[in-house]
Amino acid sequence: MTTLIDRRDFLRAAGAGFIAAMAPSAWANTLAADAIFATAFVKRDGSFGAAVLSEAGKLLHAIDLPDRGHDVTFDPVSKRSVVFARQPGTFAVVFDHTGRDAPLTIASITGRHFFGHGVFSADGALLYATENDFDNAAGVVGIYDARAKFNRVGEFPTYGMGPHELLLLGDGRTIAIANGGIETHPDYGRAELNIATMKPSYVLVDRITGDLVEKHELPPALHQLSIRHMDADPKGTIWFGCQYRGPGTDRPLLVGRAARGKELALLDMPQDVLSGFRNYIGSVAANPVAGTVAVSSPEGNSLAVIDASSGKVVATKALVEVCGLAPDGPNFMATTGAGEIIEGSGTTRSEPDYVWDNHMLRIEAV
Repeated sequence: MTTLIDRRDFLRAAGAGFIAAMAPSAWANTLAADAIFATAFVKRDGSFGAAVLSEAGKLLHAIDLPDRGHDVTFDPVSKRSVVFARQPGTFAVVFDHTGRDAPLTIASITGRHFFGHGVFSADGALLYATENDFDNAAGVVGIYDARAKFNRVGEFPTYGMGPHELLLLGDGRTIAIANGGIETHPDYGRAELNIATMKPSYVLVDRITGDLVEKHELPPALHQLSIRHMDADPKGTIWFGCQYRGPGTDRPLLVGRAARGKELALLDMPQDVLSGFRNYIGSVAANPVAGTVAVSSPEGNSLAVIDASSGKVVATKALVEVCGLAPDGPNFMATTGAGEIIEGSGTTRSEPDYVWDNHMLRIEAV
């Protein structure tokens, strides 16, 4: 079986120093693994970093970060990942999973900060990152040349405010962007400045020209339903999760689907499942093997698995501060703010020194 990072090549490229530093069990797991996972973390001593985990949930490699990270994106061409600072952070760090190359830090330009997410072009030449043009209260996508030390070479608008996650669609040219609709400014930390007037949207943008292809907004009554995280299922449907900024007693639908040329469709869910999310979806992950989509809520200590074809909830699980999700065989691996790693098989590992951050990336076998 060939992987994006072949197991033997992984060890050969890592060098003797890296292998010697690994426990025998971690080495064995690397040899046996069909995938590795990457996620940001906070240690109990207050330090920050990003980790590479085996399929058995064991720590294989870690890098230090200057502050809290958020999400990780991977380039299968260069076999490098980028971990982005949590909003309103001003750094992103490029790293390889072997520790062979020193990490490279990308600094945001004056007047911008990162929103925690990014994506590579299919050829690995460009990195796109959601950013805040905070003095103009406008979202932009920063463009970075991955073949020239990630120099920033341009930007285009997101046609909305507070962009969060973005995805490259199957045509290799169109980028889907979740505009959360919330105005923030680093002078006020993470304070949300326009809750009464926010306008979230889902947009498609041509990454080559920067032109708007489609823009969809939720009904006016749901203007406080911030669209935040997304993933694509094998049919190309985009699944998105929302965070509600309206009255806490409201129970709006929180998960939806988007398809080109169609209006956004929110997914009806059983009331007990919906109430369990406490108006907050923290992560969305599609599983192409099982044809399912998982959503998590660290606020509600719960996750749900949805059948992508029918839209029905097929499983739920209560987990304290669960957020990170990634497909793992026919199931999902999950991580929590309590330091737990739950494999797809259901086996739970505990890393009490670690608080796992919101997202997890699977670098899978192909």
